[in-house]
Amino acid sequence: MPELPEVEVVRRGLVSWVRGRTITGVEVLDPRSLRRHALGPADFIGNLQGARVLDVVRRGKFLWLPLADASAEASGGAGASGSAAAADGAANVALMAHLGMSGQLLMQDAEVPDEKHLKIRLRLSPAAGMPEQLRFVDQRIFGGLFLTSLIPTADGGPGGLAETPLPLIAEEASHIARDPLDPHFSFDLFYRRLRARRTGLKRALLDQGLVSGIGNIYADEALWLAKLHYARATDRMRRADAERVLDAARQVMTDALAAGGTSFDSLYVNVNGSSGYFERSLNAYGREGQECRRCAANGIVSLIKREQFMNRSAHTCPVCQPRPRNGRW
Repeated sequence: MPELPEVEVVRRGLVSWVRGRTITGVEVLDPRSLRRHALGPADFIGNLQGARVLDVVRRGKFLWLPLADASAEASGGAGASGSAAAADGAANVALMAHLGMSGQLLMQDAEVPDEKHLKIRLRLSPAAGMPEQLRFVDQRIFGGLFLTSLIPTADGGPGGLAETPLPLIAEEASHIARDPLDPHFSFDLFYRRLRARRTGLKRALLDQGLVSGIGNIYADEALWLAKLHYARATDRMRRADAERVLDAARQVMTDALAAGGTSFDSLYVNVNGSSGYFERSLNAYGREGQECRRCAANGIVSLIKREQFMNRSAHTCPVCQPRPRNGRW
């Protein structure tokens, strides 16, 4: 499953290619990729064709493209900016992408042969030097595209990370908290909610209603960097420790962004089809039985341990991430 840095890499790539362009054609090659669009392919195609992409927005791992429909464009003027069109009330619908386990959004020129697992093709209005098609490719068919409503955010802030932040959020993403890379993330709110829970720290970090976008890989990496065990009790968490683990999460995700994501699954690529390489820099996740790099630098021999955790796994160093005496498992 792509994690936050992977989805942000896709968002940044899409913004430069699709923002401001009109969807001139829609081709659904596999209706299974529209199963989240309850009204079916004909409705999906009819509502997308002629719509203009105003922006690309992300909150946590959720990604959506606010749209201005053809009638709004005609009344507002074809030259209106994305933010102006949205301010006129045009942005009340969005195209939402659920990447699932293997979904990819790829920009391609028309002459590029279709990918083996191409599911949906969007043709875009011409733009100098830019590919003509946005393709949704999905080998395992767990992901998909669908149209959704945009609703006001609960806190009045922007819906997510975007080029023209607006206080609107895709309805399916409205239940999740802001992520650590969001400029509007509130540590005070996070800490109050963290202390109100009686659970272990990693369970809390994976709770998208508390803080979004931190998946299993980055939770292990953040906890290793912060020198905290995954079972530390949240209701007894000191403010300094909570700040340390959030800062660590930001650092590992920012580093992953610079590298293009973890890409443990070879199916994950960015919009240009290039894989990331951050997995080479992981310190805990996937390193069971290998020396802890931090301990080794201090002349201590300590091997990374892997333990079963919530039908997944947790990776820790037994020396610099000691088990808590009163942990919550």
